[in-house]
Amino acid sequence: MEVSREATGASDPFLIQVAPRMFITPDGMMRDEFRAMGTTIDLLLPDKQAQEAARVVRNLFATWEETLSRFLPTSELSRLNQRSGTSVMVSTLLFDVLQTALAAAQQTDGLYDPTLLQQLLRAGYDRSFDVLPADQPEREGTVEPGGAWRDIQLDPTLRLVTLPAGVGLDFGGIAKGMAVDAAIASLKQLSLDTALVNAGGDLAVMGLPDGYTAWPIAIQGQKTSWLVPFHHGALATSSVARRRWQQGTSQRHHLLDPRTGEPARSSLWSVTVAASTCMQAEVATKAVYLLGLQQGKAFLIEHALAGFLLEEDGSWSTAGSWPAELMKPLEDTDE
Repeated sequence: MEVSREATGASDPFLIQVAPRMFITPDGMMRDEFRAMGTTIDLLLPDKQAQEAARVVRNLFATWEETLSRFLPTSELSRLNQRSGTSVMVSTLLFDVLQTALAAAQQTDGLYDPTLLQQLLRAGYDRSFDVLPADQPEREGTVEPGGAWRDIQLDPTLRLVTLPAGVGLDFGGIAKGMAVDAAIASLKQLSLDTALVNAGGDLAVMGLPDGYTAWPIAIQGQKTSWLVPFHHGALATSSVARRRWQQGTSQRHHLLDPRTGEPARSSLWSVTVAASTCMQAEVATKAVYLLGLQQGKAFLIEHALAGFLLEEDGSWSTAGSWPAELMKPLEDTDE
């Protein structure tokens, strides 16, 4: 595989969103990989600080998962969901993530909705995708649209949260994006000047590896991947390509449309958004996917964000300042 030095500033790219067999670690950096929050966390860290930095990031993700996973019955989020309808004092971490999620719901007019737990369970997403059955029986019952986030009550002074009775929280990718941002902030406190934190394709960077003029990031499509030079900030991707299952006669996926409570229908195959934080990018990918091609591009332009939109038929387009002219196709990704 050859990639132009002009695009990346180095002869060998290290690819972020494709198979691990394609990864190349830059000179002077070390790679660390572990599982957390339902995905693979991949780190690129300077050699001399890698051991301590990796320990800090691993501990951070472990804390976030233990607090915020709906799949862990002992997590603080699970305990809060079990007490809907009553006021519950929560930790600073859970309160901050919930406040951020509610602000995102407000800013997207409910396209991002953290109160779709019951709808996800109804669709069959009742356990970690690693162990989710590929074939499931139909489930009876009426599917309700989202919107219950508007009725959550918060008391910031006491960190009290009151969920409406029968309503549960599932933060989805926003918690993962916020964890990536928190990891970058922690690495800065360790005086690192170069790092990449990648949580299953949602990533943030700081600085640049020696010899590189940009981080060469690979964006994966159905048959082709593209190399994109990335300088700073964060990227997030939403796609229904992998998290799919069969429920009776219906194919399901994890991206629900709050307007219906059902898995979203869209002509888009994936959406990748660049933003200043991974949290912002993560929320935007969901909104754009739900809005579809034209309205999604308008959303990105309105919010001064850059995006790459790939349609089911393989065609693609960009919005905002996405560097389409610098994208370089890589090898066929069919196995």
